[in-house]
Amino acid sequence: MRILLIVQAIVALLLIVSILLQNRGSGLGSTFGGDFGGYYTKRGMEKFLVYATVILAIIFFVLAVFNVWAPLNS
Repeated sequence: MRILLIVQAIVALLLIVSILLQNRGSGLGSTFGGDFGGYYTKRGMEKFLVYATVILAIIFFVLAVFNVWAPLNS
């Protein structure tokens, strides 16, 4: 049971890092004309970070549910 909490903490840290590494978007840059106003496709590292964030979020959710459910059934 303790190992699941450690794994969940590690996944949480990786999730935080993957979210912080993603591009912030336009932010205040569009206020001063810095935004080109179009859509673009994600490529390379940006695409990897999006997929990694989704996968880590799913793993975190599954671990959280299991950590709540397991003690109730013992």
